[in-house]
Amino acid sequence: MNELDVLVSVENLVKRFPIKGGILRREVASVKAVSEVSFQIKRGETLGLVGESGCGKSTLGRCLLRLLEPTSGKIFYNGQDITNLDHSQMRALRRNMQIIFQDPYASLNPRMTVEDIIAEPLEIHKIGANRSERRKRIYELLDLCGLRREAVSRYPHEFSGGQRQRICIARALAVNPDFIVCDEPVSALDVSIQAQIINLMQDLQKELGLTYLFIAHDLQVVEHISDRVAVMYLGKIVEIADSDELYKNPRHPYTQALLSAIPIPDPNHHSKRILLPGDVPSPINPPNGCYFHPRCPAVKDDCKGSFPDLKSVKGQSSGSHEAACFYSESVNILQ
Repeated sequence: MNELDVLVSVENLVKRFPIKGGILRREVASVKAVSEVSFQIKRGETLGLVGESGCGKSTLGRCLLRLLEPTSGKIFYNGQDITNLDHSQMRALRRNMQIIFQDPYASLNPRMTVEDIIAEPLEIHKIGANRSERRKRIYELLDLCGLRREAVSRYPHEFSGGQRQRICIARALAVNPDFIVCDEPVSALDVSIQAQIINLMQDLQKELGLTYLFIAHDLQVVEHISDRVAVMYLGKIVEIADSDELYKNPRHPYTQALLSAIPIPDPNHHSKRILLPGDVPSPINPPNGCYFHPRCPAVKDDCKGSFPDLKSVKGQSSGSHEAACFYSESVNILQ
């Protein structure tokens, strides 16, 4: 990937949460939420990030913005290493990188009007010389996100879930960011409203040249909005490819199992559903070797010795396709 085309780059990112116990509250173990993850996001693209609940998706997204401090590894934004920037430097940089949270009910202050909510980032980053200019900018954002201007004087509880998420999007856009982490932005909404929000985000991306990291567990939503898709399992990225390529030609057994669970609205189509044995291992004590091997239907002895690196595999399209599986060229548990 051309370095000039890359907006966000991650190298061997690790995030561990300590577990403390005993009278002295010493660290006795740690939760390995993100484990040596590396990937890149191109300017203007949407990278989808999928996986089961608890696999580290949201933690990874928050580490990219330094809302959570990574344990080790490096994060590059627009070619700049932001891993060790201090608080004031990160505060200035956050004009360029924002987040849309999962729950529009919990992410808005119920005691603030819509005007106050959207004006807050404008005031923090000193955008607009006075209240009149900020009000003008707020009206522009409301128009952009499909909300009436009368909404400025109302409170979050007066809006539906979809409208609240539009307010959250307007707040994120207030400072003209280039990169937005979308942390399951439609999972709390009705299906009919999900489509409206997804279409709005796609329109905004085209109009404003935005770059998204789109975190979700709904594989159909991710397929619709993403240019490329990365699959996480227990803190590791196990496969990453162009969206069409990954959905048509999954090379990791875990990805194949995930895609087999997508419901197909055709009563005459009978696809094979893969039911994985056991439960997801604990991130406190992940298994040796490939983290997926205790549940993998195609496991071999090699899988129990070491974790395979992400490596290029032959795909059906011209785009890059990488999978962390020793047998990615031959394994197909869908057959």
